[in-house]
Amino acid sequence: MDDVQNAFRFLVLLDPFDVFIPRELAALALERAPGAFQRCSGLGATLDVTSYAEGGRNDYLHQLPVRHEWGRISLSRGIARDPVLFAWYEAGLFGSLGARRDGAIVMLARNSMVPTMVWTFTAGLAASWSGPEFDAEQDGLAIERLEIAHEGLKCVPGAGLAGVV
Repeated sequence: MDDVQNAFRFLVLLDPFDVFIPRELAALALERAPGAFQRCSGLGATLDVTSYAEGGRNDYLHQLPVRHEWGRISLSRGIARDPVLFAWYEAGLFGSLGARRDGAIVMLARNSMVPTMVWTFTAGLAASWSGPEFDAEQDGLAIERLEIAHEGLKCVPGAGLAGVV
């Protein structure tokens, strides 16, 4: 990974098996990740609850779970190393069921290829894509934004990427 790419600490993998590869192949899998980003947000979820008052109980309300909702993963200030991320978005335009992909977001240690944390997502859709903005007066890389809507998120220690299953 060159000096310019060291600033991009969040990688997107669209092959869920890349998360559990042998230690000696981890760097290779990270180098072939289709996209790298500087910012990542939305790694969270919300549990909707409803209050229920039980007759005769005036000291508290029951809090009952209703529905679980996953936030959208938002990746920004990135570079696309491969057109597969945009192709994933395009697939959702023409056949949304076929566009669902399991994948992972990998956070790298600063200035290295060492994964420190991995989040895997299930049944992800590329829900939003913002292409690069070019400015002739600035020497920057293409800036892109990708939002992933998904149906589940799991956190895996960084060692999971290094062959510890």
